[in-house]
Amino acid sequence: MLKTIRIALWIAVAVSLVIVGVLLWRADRQEQAAAFRPAFSLPDETGAIHTTEEFKGKYVLVFFGFTNCPDICPTTMSEVAQVMDDLGPQAEDVQPVFISVDPARDRASGLEKYLAAFHPAILGLAGDEASTRAAVESFKVFADPEKAASAPGGYTMSHSSSLYLLGPRGDWLRQFEYGTPADDITADLKGRL
Repeated sequence: MLKTIRIALWIAVAVSLVIVGVLLWRADRQEQAAAFRPAFSLPDETGAIHTTEEFKGKYVLVFFGFTNCPDICPTTMSEVAQVMDDLGPQAEDVQPVFISVDPARDRASGLEKYLAAFHPAILGLAGDEASTRAAVESFKVFADPEKAASAPGGYTMSHSSSLYLLGPRGDWLRQFEYGTPADDITADLKGRL
């Protein structure tokens, strides 16, 4: 009798483990299906198209900005440059991307040269109006022109100021609010790498 009870208990344990395994597998599949995966398909200064798919396997830091930005953009790019330097060899697994919200003006003023002043790893992308709007909407951020008599061309850009982190599968992991110190961003990335 005792032997029968023991066998029944082992069978119950085995069945329970199978059920738990199936439930965990389904939960992981649902999480993957529900993941927020923003996307972009934009050209760099040479005209080569870059997409989020291209960076699978890497962490991607995405920032929306423009070269005439007086403070938020250069401050954030300086932080990104510091992060890339502080990551050392691990920086190979991180791709910083600057998406221009003022592509016509940024292409004319030299987006690549602007970003190279911060760090050579920062990829600058500047599409046409439709592809830029698609990227902005995909990331659920904002970017709109604002009249400003003192700014070049008589306008400036109002835009989201956060830095966005995508994971190796292209899923949105988090955002770093404007002013997040480079040390905090670096620590977060090192914890993931």
